[in-house]
Amino acid sequence: QLQLVESGGGLAQPGGSLRLSCSASEFTLNDYAIGWFRQAPGKEREGVSCISDSGDTTNYADSVKGRFTISRDNAKNTVYLQMTSLKHEDTAIYYCVALRLLCRRAVVLYSVGLIADSWGQGTQVNVSS
Repeated sequence: QLQLVESGGGLAQPGGSLRLSCSASEFTLNDYAIGWFRQAPGKEREGVSCISDSGDTTNYADSVKGRFTISRDNAKNTVYLQMTSLKHEDTAIYYCVALRLLCRRAVVLYSVGLIADSWGQGTQVNVSS
């Protein structure tokens, strides 16, 4: 079953940091490009970042560029999202998803090329003082 599991969310203060993890127990994550998306209360889901299967290519939403870093450790079958300089507007449920093809900017901008069956349950991130 192609389902991902997110972890690492929690409460952080503005300016703080969190690291999210995305893993899979029943398939090899290394075979897929992976995206991170988020959905804030009352808002539509939006793309945050994606990374190629090799880790050589990454893309970011303008709202997180320079603050978030996506990476992967294929030996651990895990993709990470390091979030720094957190803002109130980063509060959301964060999801990872496997991509059908490549990590392109269009994935982040338009949420295209996603493998719908791979969505996890998400991990809640709250940024509050």
